[in-house]
Amino acid sequence: MNPQPVVFLGGFLSVPSIYAGMAQEIARVSGQRVFVAQARTYHWLTTVTAAGWALVIRKLDEAVREAVKISATGKVTVIGHSSGGVMARLYLGAKPFNGHIFNGLQWVDTLVTLGSPHYNYRGGRLRNRVNAIYPDAFFAPQVKYISVAGKSLQGKREGASAERRLYGVYKRLCGDGSTWGDGFVPIESALLKGSEQIVLKGAHHFGLKGNSWYGTPSLVDEWWRAVG
Repeated sequence: MNPQPVVFLGGFLSVPSIYAGMAQEIARVSGQRVFVAQARTYHWLTTVTAAGWALVIRKLDEAVREAVKISATGKVTVIGHSSGGVMARLYLGAKPFNGHIFNGLQWVDTLVTLGSPHYNYRGGRLRNRVNAIYPDAFFAPQVKYISVAGKSLQGKREGASAERRLYGVYKRLCGDGSTWGDGFVPIESALLKGSEQIVLKGAHHFGLKGNSWYGTPSLVDEWWRAVG
């Protein structure tokens, strides 16, 4: 079992409280304390700019620094959901970003991304910037990268309205609208090259309306096995 605390960063427009249940599940399977970065909706609203990205990443850094204080290994495991996983990749590096140097590599030796849009066929200017600076699993093997994708919904160009919507979303991210994904991020975008890759059948991006998602206890058990 991984003997170090866990730091969690949520996704776009999220608030820490919506991840309370997931944090409890991660604490259960890991046996470790889980720190949730205090990035809130009004912080996320600024992330259309590089300055906004730096603001959210500083919230991750604050949580990491707190977690390191109680770490027996001097390291922490970082888990990022959705955009939080892409930002966590940027956090590891020491190259200046919008006037900030994060250098999270000194404290992080394991990074798990859950439904993160790592690759963007169209748009995603700042996410693509991460790939330009630190492509794929850039710091492996010093950092253990684990990328998790959900396979629950397929996009269909001629399908029902929800399937047509997904077709557009998926095509924008990976170039293929007819692929499978978690309802927001297609599998091809979520699986980081060079990482240990996990596809969770039935996992949705969010746990809305009782859907299984990355924080569902049985699915946490499944992806955490790659960490522990």
